[in-house]
Amino acid sequence: MAPRRLLLVGEGNFSFAAALSETLDACTRVTATCLQRSADVAGNPVARENLQRLRERGTEVRFGVDCTQLADAFKPQHREFDRIYFNFPHCGRKAGVAKNRELLAKFFQSCKDVLANEGEVHVALCRGQGGTPADKPRREWHDSWQVVAMAALGGFILSDVHPFGCEAVPGYKCTGYRDFLAAPSCHPIKTINEKLIAELGKAFPLKRLKCSFPLLPEGSPSVLTSWNCDSLSAAFWISLCEDNSNSESLTSGTTQDMEDFLELFSEFSLLKDSGRDRKQEAHEEICGQTKVCLRPSLLVHVQAVIQAPDFLPGSLHVLSGPVFQKCHILPFTMPAFHETLFILGFNKNLKDSYLQSLLDHLKGTLDSLLNQTLLEGSKLSSSVEFVFQPNGNDYIINVKSHNFGSDCAKDLIIGSVATSATSIVHKDQCFMFVSVNLDLLAMLVWGISDWRMLWTFDHRFLKHFVPGKIESFKSYSLYPPCYVHDISFWLDEKKEFDELEFHTVARAVSQDTVISIQFLSSFQHPETQQVSLCYRLTYQTCDKALTQQQVASMQSQFRKEIQQRLHVTPR
Repeated sequence: MAPRRLLLVGEGNFSFAAALSETLDACTRVTATCLQRSADVAGNPVARENLQRLRERGTEVRFGVDCTQLADAFKPQHREFDRIYFNFPHCGRKAGVAKNRELLAKFFQSCKDVLANEGEVHVALCRGQGGTPADKPRREWHDSWQVVAMAALGGFILSDVHPFGCEAVPGYKCTGYRDFLAAPSCHPIKTINEKLIAELGKAFPLKRLKCSFPLLPEGSPSVLTSWNCDSLSAAFWISLCEDNSNSESLTSGTTQDMEDFLELFSEFSLLKDSGRDRKQEAHEEICGQTKVCLRPSLLVHVQAVIQAPDFLPGSLHVLSGPVFQKCHILPFTMPAFHETLFILGFNKNLKDSYLQSLLDHLKGTLDSLLNQTLLEGSKLSSSVEFVFQPNGNDYIINVKSHNFGSDCAKDLIIGSVATSATSIVHKDQCFMFVSVNLDLLAMLVWGISDWRMLWTFDHRFLKHFVPGKIESFKSYSLYPPCYVHDISFWLDEKKEFDELEFHTVARAVSQDTVISIQFLSSFQHPETQQVSLCYRLTYQTCDKALTQQQVASMQSQFRKEIQQRLHVTPR
């Protein structure tokens, strides 16, 4: 019997290929491929280890293979694969459903050129992407990847659907969502987090917690209300289906869920809003529990942490992970960022001494980090101060920075220190919570003027960073062009205009290429009394080419979206 031949395409760190190769018999031959060049993959320690495992087993590995042009990668005598695998395909973080559909369509059409008679194509997708009745939750057809229709373009039919079981291939890790905080990584967010934790660990016993909590915490509205009402109104709300299985899948908090949520986040699926008053909507959600929100802070998990049996008073418990918020488009505000939360519990009688000690060490650590790139003898370019809040218990962590010139903000809030919360009750203990925005802190430390750089997939960004070393960042994209478009529209007299939602729609439709929204003017028609607003949008990227035609297309789409979602009438 001829040996079976398997083709794996789109391998990221080759963990699937390495794990699968160890479960197969000697009669099965595997060819593992990826789009990247060998030199690009070699920089990933996980990939290097997996490639070594594959070569030891005699597995064929190929680089620079485009899954949409497979016939070009294999000579006729080397085709005829019995199975082709493509796990969690994606064009990139900023690609929408249309581009991912196109990827699937071209992939299936390419498969027919290298597939043996009666061969099979196996594609793994995140929940909901396929758009089939088997998807739970099931998206609207127009909002899905339409996998059955895309497969039909290559002459394929869907013959079976089953869950993707990571347990069948131990060691496999999807690379669609890059966890900056996970080892090994030289990403500046990871570096700054490790330095911050290490320095505070010199003053307090440390206990690091794994961020296994869900991105969609159940009961989060009631927890958030006790901290900050603004967090509730600026949260990304997600409707849960009545099917309990769907709700469980959305709140399970696995690695694959994180990829699914971030992809949804980039595709605007989370941003559906009825246009109602946010406070009224928030009240309804608290009462009805029909929706959940992407966590706007790790503070939603503190109750679970301090009630755990292994919680140790006097130790600094550390929790790190991504959080999400709706926000205006400004240079130093971001809809998704990484937060580190320090939780300290102690006897109420020791509050003053613990608080002062924590503030002193925190200020010293942050000042040291923020001035690491200074030349010897230079004046401080950044300084930290704790601004006391009106409630008499909490502080914001304010940084005065001069790293970005006079045109950028100089006073930036990088975190907070909370010493009270009405919902946090635990015996006779008192608690302090320190929250730090790692993305903003990394920007200040390295002088990275655009937060979008932290999320780039461009390898030239990470090449700048050396483990354990901090040097001023120099952008590799020089003088990127700006495109300016004005937009004016009539307001609906019966609907209150939500400017935050206006910014949110612009951010999503433009795929984070709108860097500025400026209010220009307001006009009231003398006869109808109808009000019109005019805004100016500036488009610019930091890590890829952006053409005038692309911007014109996004501006056109933006006009359609605000009409549908904000109930305004473009002029």
